[in-house]
Amino acid sequence: MAGGVFRPGDDVTVLPSMLKSRIKSIDIFGRSLPGSRAGDSVAISLEDQIDINRGDMLVSPHDLPFISQDINLMICWFNEKPMRIGGRYLIRLNTNEAGCVIKTVNYRMNINNLEKDFENITLKMNDIANISIKTSRPVFFDTYKKNNITGSLILIDEGTNETIAAG
Repeated sequence: MAGGVFRPGDDVTVLPSMLKSRIKSIDIFGRSLPGSRAGDSVAISLEDQIDINRGDMLVSPHDLPFISQDINLMICWFNEKPMRIGGRYLIRLNTNEAGCVIKTVNYRMNINNLEKDFENITLKMNDIANISIKTSRPVFFDTYKKNNITGSLILIDEGTNETIAAG
């Protein structure tokens, strides 16, 4: 669930398949509930047979997140090794994971005066920057301001499995 409250009878869209259905019931431990919020551990039955996998998301068809392979985002770099433009990493959003490539560093934040630095764009440990990435497949996300759960992510080094950045 991307946000809000769901109730039996509500229309939903399954991401990333974009298949549509309606909630038949919301259950927990054998009893039906009148509704649920994002983050609740419940079993949701749909009126249609749809294959839904871990990492898929149920959303209101009137409140779809962004779906893209090209993403501009703010990150904080955690790793001792500087970030590499063209570097390949894993991006993890919620329980969804995809490969990604760093396309550009748009600017680095000067933490002393909070100005955007367009000249010194080498990212070292604890630097904050606006970057552009390309993912290996479309991913769905919100702005952090709209939803801090579906609007946040981590970058992982494929070789070491270290978390190297958060955005």
